[in-house]
Amino acid sequence: MRRQADRSEATKSELLRVARELFGEHGYEGASIEDVADAAGVTKGAVYHHFASKRDLFQAVFEHLEQELCDSVIAAAANGGADILEGMRLGVRAFLDSAGDRACRRIVLIDGPSVLGWETWREIDERYGFSIVKGSLEAAMAAGVLKRTPVDPVAHLFLAALSEAAIQIARAEDPDAARAEMNDALWTMIESLRI
Repeated sequence: MRRQADRSEATKSELLRVARELFGEHGYEGASIEDVADAAGVTKGAVYHHFASKRDLFQAVFEHLEQELCDSVIAAAANGGADILEGMRLGVRAFLDSAGDRACRRIVLIDGPSVLGWETWREIDERYGFSIVKGSLEAAMAAGVLKRTPVDPVAHLFLAALSEAAIQIARAEDPDAARAEMNDALWTMIESLRI
């Protein structure tokens, strides 16, 4: 029984890995369930055993990418040590760097809103990103480096700004220049809250 559960989990992990690669390279419309099944070496039935639809598979990949993104932002911010603002700066940079990743760009920023619908896309984005942004702002306010202000509205606005910055980078002709510009603009927003 345990071996069957392990095989099932391994199959699901492989489907997510393959789907991420295919959705990242070909987009949602350009990758079929057949493509995913073939690349994973399983039947279409095996895909549908784990995911009710192509959209459900896409959402699972999307959420997996969101979790990875949060993990990388948290890890980068930790490199700031006790300097809360440096941690925030490093976290913002890590987030913006993700816009250069093909799979993240295509799945999270381009296809995500249209495939999942704006409400679902926003709910997932807030579930993963909002707590990090809010927690960072609260820590900076508690440490006395940012003005005390109602944190929820600022966190919502900053999360929206981060998302828009990543979209601009993803669609830019010169992503490196766009990343530098967006980083500066986002940091100007944070600097406006400094004490």
